[in-house]
Amino acid sequence: VQLQASGGGLVQPGGSLGLSCAASGTIYSINAMGWYRQAPGKQRELVATITSGGIANYADSVKGRFAISGDNAKNTVYLQMNSLRPEDTAVYYCNADQLKQLPWGSIKDYWGKGTQVTVSS
Repeated sequence: VQLQASGGGLVQPGGSLGLSCAASGTIYSINAMGWYRQAPGKQRELVATITSGGIANYADSVKGRFAISGDNAKNTVYLQMNSLRPEDTAVYYCNADQLKQLPWGSIKDYWGKGTQVTVSS
């Protein structure tokens, strides 16, 4: 299983950016997908997650500015980031939570390699 993220880059404060992440490989089910971020010198933190049933969860710092969505058929998660601030600058990591490759198989979490988001004028 691989998670491939795309869409990072440089944007000015107040601007918008979209991220996408697709999980590929042998996949039977995924409980949830989401985004985490890690700024220099800080711990990795939750940004947003969405369950296969469509329930979204956001960090307080991004509520009202970011929107997460998912496409179960494509095993893909999207993150629309609006009103970006310099403090949103970080490497953003895609996560697939409790992924099963087979109906009778074990569950495992997977991480993408990360994509850089820089908010600066």
